[in-house]
Amino acid sequence: MTKTILTFYKFVHLKNPQDKKGKLVSFLEETHTVGTIILGSEGINGMCSLDTDKLEQVKSFLQRNFMLTNSDLKENVSNSNVFKKLSVKVKKEIVTLGLPNINPAVSVGTYIEPEEWDTFISKKGVVTIDTRNDFEVELGTFKGSINPKTIDFRDFSMWWKEKSKTFKDKKIAMFCTGGIRCEKATSFLKSEGLKEVYHLKGGILNYFDKVGDSATSKWRGDCFVFDQRVTVNPRLEPSDYDLCHACRGPLRIDDKKHMHYEKGISCHNCFGTKTEKKISSLKERKKQIELTKDRINKNE
Repeated sequence: MTKTILTFYKFVHLKNPQDKKGKLVSFLEETHTVGTIILGSEGINGMCSLDTDKLEQVKSFLQRNFMLTNSDLKENVSNSNVFKKLSVKVKKEIVTLGLPNINPAVSVGTYIEPEEWDTFISKKGVVTIDTRNDFEVELGTFKGSINPKTIDFRDFSMWWKEKSKTFKDKKIAMFCTGGIRCEKATSFLKSEGLKEVYHLKGGILNYFDKVGDSATSKWRGDCFVFDQRVTVNPRLEPSDYDLCHACRGPLRIDDKKHMHYEKGISCHNCFGTKTEKKISSLKERKKQIELTKDRINKNE
């Protein structure tokens, strides 16, 4: 059966996120929906995979309980589930910038529609900033955009404070995968006193959906996604990448030939960064997975 990948987020005050979690988990289990969702007092952020015939039911539930609108819900079709299980967590921030006083529900930058994005970022005086992490930017980004080279989104505010004088009197345009990181980043810049702050509505995935691989597109490369597809191209098709199950980073085919690659244990990016205890845990996990596969094969 065809699956629908549903992505969404909303900065809206949730009085009791823990209570909301219980109701949400029960409903999603009933509809056999899998994915990753984060709840917090500042709102909801999620991506899930479900049977297409359950789509309207799930969308209706999210709209009633989390004030989501149709424009907040982005859909993409897949031939299989892109998540193995359902994970719903309650956290202090639904996307962690590390500045709890920043409130995108009160103040954010100006949205730029995907169809207008390439023209806008080509204008004189516009500085385009990729708010994603460094490894994501390496896989693909918009031509001419600035890479802050952050390891974690928490690092963005520190990077900005160090570089802000460089962008004096400029218009700042920011983007990210699905829109949530750049939305919070624009709220932060507004709190820093900037007036002309803009961001790509719905992020790169919405841009891919509306613009795709148009001949005039300024996008170059693939986009990392936080599910089993690993990366998608501008046609929203899975690209030729695998995932390192130790560090969750993307791997090209050639990366698996690297001397430091060991399936389930390490890759060239994370080799030497883990404790002996963590390595032992990964090896035990790999062993259990292989034993489970053996039992399944014997029973077939």
